Amino acid sequence: MPTCPGFNSNVSITFIGTATAILEVDNVRFLTDPFFSPAGSYYDMPGRNARLTVRQDPALALKELPPIDAVLLSHEDHWDNLDQLGRHLLDGRHVFTTMDGAKQLAPRPGVVGMQPWQEKTVVLGGKTFRITATPADHVPGDECTGFILTTDSFGVSRDGRPNALYFSGDTVYMEEHPQMADKFHIAAAILNTGDARAQLEPPPAPLRQITLGGKEAADMFRAIKADYIVPMHFDAWDHFTQHQDGLAEAFEQEGVSDKVIWLNPGKPVKILCDGFQK
Repeated sequence: MPTCPGFNSNVSITFIGTATAILEVDNVRFLTDPFFSPAGSYYDMPGRNARLTVRQDPALALKELPPIDAVLLSHEDHWDNLDQLGRHLLDGRHVFTTMDGAKQLAPRPGVVGMQPWQEKTVVLGGKTFRITATPADHVPGDECTGFILTTDSFGVSRDGRPNALYFSGDTVYMEEHPQMADKFHIAAAILNTGDARAQLEPPPAPLRQITLGGKEAADMFRAIKADYIVPMHFDAWDHFTQHQDGLAEAFEQEGVSDKVIWLNPGKPVKILCDGFQK
């Protein structure tokens, strides 16, 4: 059974929908990109003549959530990553997001804006977590960020790099991404996929790719030298062009399907522990 050398934490993910999930590390719970609107809810994107409509209910409602210790918010300005219901969770909590996001979400003392490669520390449940912001390329002119998460109990790899978890946020593959492998051993890469496309310029301009497809996710997985891929962000929306079947086919073609951990909506899936269990 595969293992992550030196990794002495239990890590599970409870997928809720889109890019929203509970990332639990030794009983400390992070929530990613909070979105909880029911199926049929929609949002008209200002100035872009586009409507986003969600087609599935979240696997968990707000009232069904366990206590949340911190929020990893890749960007605050796109409704499918932070809706009005999700905003309720930001009050009185540690929130890590973009610089613009921190300004737009003020006044909330717990919200911290981060620039690419900047590191912040936070003590949760008696553990010190180090959070590093990573570059993201999503929609031109709109800030977005990913996050690398480490803590002492994750241990170090055989070559001395700290073991880490990576949440990509909404992004396509960038030349800067392989740099994370220089400093971190990415035990699991939680990737926002779906090959989302958006009409950012008037027709006949083509749709622009704004999140990873399966091939790009495999390319990133190899470039950052991760151990496992955990796909999210491929369900429920019309602007996602590649759902689980398409992703699985792409992962098979790229020869990485044995490194993929699929999540079970609403149910914790243990992705890493002292003696990996899948």
